[in-house]
Amino acid sequence: MHQLFLRSTRALVVALLLAFSLTASAQDFRVTLLGTGDPIPRLDRFGPATLVEVAGQELLFDVGRGASQRLVQMDIALSAIDAVFITHFHHDHLVGLPDLWMTGWIPPPFGRRSVPFEVWGPTGMESLLNNLEDAFALNTSIRIPDELLPPEGIEIVAHEFDSDGVVYEKDGVKVTAFAVDHGALIKPAYGYRIDYDGRAVVISGDTRFDRNLIKAAKGADLIIHEVALASEELLNSSIQFQRIVAHHTTPEEAGIVFAEVNPKLAVYTHLVMLSSRHIPEAPLHTLITRTRTNYDGPLVIGEDLMSFIVDDTVSVSRAAR
Repeated sequence: MHQLFLRSTRALVVALLLAFSLTASAQDFRVTLLGTGDPIPRLDRFGPATLVEVAGQELLFDVGRGASQRLVQMDIALSAIDAVFITHFHHDHLVGLPDLWMTGWIPPPFGRRSVPFEVWGPTGMESLLNNLEDAFALNTSIRIPDELLPPEGIEIVAHEFDSDGVVYEKDGVKVTAFAVDHGALIKPAYGYRIDYDGRAVVISGDTRFDRNLIKAAKGADLIIHEVALASEELLNSSIQFQRIVAHHTTPEEAGIVFAEVNPKLAVYTHLVMLSSRHIPEAPLHTLITRTRTNYDGPLVIGEDLMSFIVDDTVSVSRAAR
């Protein structure tokens, strides 16, 4: 009887610990950089994509090159993505979208999605997605009868917006879009703020220095911001490099943003590291030293598959290499 009581007690303790673990993980506010690169097809940094896991939801912001591969590396089924948010229509933020949409629909282990694929984005999103459906119409018409795939899983639902404001709200999670300045001709362009349980994360999208971003980011715990870096030699070699930098935020400008927002942690992503055949890119540590001219708070250079838990503090974990 005594042994039975001990076994029962141990089983109860294990069950309670498991329940506590599940409850705690459900409250996690986790952000993972799936891709931190730019349009250059490099192997160390995939295209821009950021995954936010919160309140049992999988939210993906931009879908650059290799986003699906990174999700598989994290052991996340492509069909598990609940919502996709696009910042703007430059191709490097979009090229992974057809892969995520289609591959998340085909049979396991990728997903076999059985509900519509939902995408949020600025005006123009619906047209883009309609054309995407047309482009893959033959593929769709073959796979449904051949692989007995659910037709609902390949449907796309577009959610468009044309101004600042809340664009998504579910189970306590609120996503707010705010306009950013990526250049006079690159409109619309938006960033996003994700709020949950008194915590907030801001994703800048592609932008020059912008006061509207600072306003939207006030009170955020974690700010994930793009950056462009070029040496003086490179900038003096061609006006083309000057034009590229002029569409982005320099480390010095980002330092001003971070100093005014005062987050628990600032993180660089979408690293536009410019170089030419004869002039190499500036050393990565230059990002830090140049940012420090205006900001002395917590700062990390993002890496693919780097994760952050947003709580009373923001903890950082790097992918094993």
